[in-house]
Amino acid sequence: MPAVSDRLPVFPWDRLEPYKATAAAHPDGIVDLSVGTPVDPVPPLIQAALSEASDTPGYPTVWGTTELRDALTGWVGRRLGATGVTHRNVLPVVGSKELVASLPTQLGIGPGDRVAFPRLAYPTYEVGARLAGAEPVPYDEPTELDPTGLRLLWLNSPSNPTGRVLGKDELRAAVEWARAHDVLLVSDECYLELGWSADPVSVLHPEISGGSMDGLIAVHSLSKRSNLAGYRAAFAAGDAAVLGELLAVRKHSGLMVPAPVQAATVAALGDDAHVAEQRERYARRRSALREALEAYGLRVEHSEASLYLWSTRDEPCWDTVAALAELGILVAPGDFYGEAGARHVRVAFTATDERVDAAVRRLGY
Repeated sequence: MPAVSDRLPVFPWDRLEPYKATAAAHPDGIVDLSVGTPVDPVPPLIQAALSEASDTPGYPTVWGTTELRDALTGWVGRRLGATGVTHRNVLPVVGSKELVASLPTQLGIGPGDRVAFPRLAYPTYEVGARLAGAEPVPYDEPTELDPTGLRLLWLNSPSNPTGRVLGKDELRAAVEWARAHDVLLVSDECYLELGWSADPVSVLHPEISGGSMDGLIAVHSLSKRSNLAGYRAAFAAGDAAVLGELLAVRKHSGLMVPAPVQAATVAALGDDAHVAEQRERYARRRSALREALEAYGLRVEHSEASLYLWSTRDEPCWDTVAALAELGILVAPGDFYGEAGARHVRVAFTATDERVDAAVRRLGY
């Protein structure tokens, strides 16, 4: 039997190891701006909620506690502006990457079907299609796709890696097109609370959805907004029929968010103060790094939201990676996210203040 891994691309991060070694040899140590993993503390109120729920010897449920579903519906209505949200419109998941990778399979998408995603994109959209045996279809504009055999359309706003935010007209057009062609639209909105020069909007907002969640799913994560990457806390919201099908499949698969993490998620979604505090940290780091990168000769494009600066020196991305590695700074090559990124690098500003300051000095700013 052919190995499932044979369907998948080579894991891209392995290619970065030699450059990581070069950066790590810097006398003052590496400044790793490649992955974008949170480095700041988990807010105390979330730690306390996790600890208080630690004595939970029984199995959790796939659909979550009543308190969790209340927290999810409340946040979706309050923060995303969605209306008519019930418990049937939300589903907790074990981190958003798990959902992205497994969604096509869990929806019964397979050989002969097609899954579309942005040409510059988080690689897991393609991985999910390939795991299901479906055809991956990168696009420049979603409304220009051939709908034949298309079962799933991914949007990503704010974008990883570019930080681009889709405007309301673009989102509405995508929603209308997907509905007209009976294609499920799934919007990855994990960076929605990290808009800088733009105000990202969810596809579930009535101005975009027309007040109906039919045919729409939004995916959200607490990894970035609440520093919970280690907790694997995320959820999907939207079309009740689609989420009901996912729930039925996931119950058989045992895909349960651990009970302490469910309690921590309730605490995180009920508090906006820690999100504002974390945004301020990222805003400072973003500003410092952007000025230093531009002074060094890089041009920052898009990047109006998310945790990355999409940058170019108008040269092959690996040349830029190599040059920065000599300064002890590690960044992600743009071609990790598709051939269209071959002349860009993605620079995360999730390092500590001390490491960001070190990068700024090394860039000569």
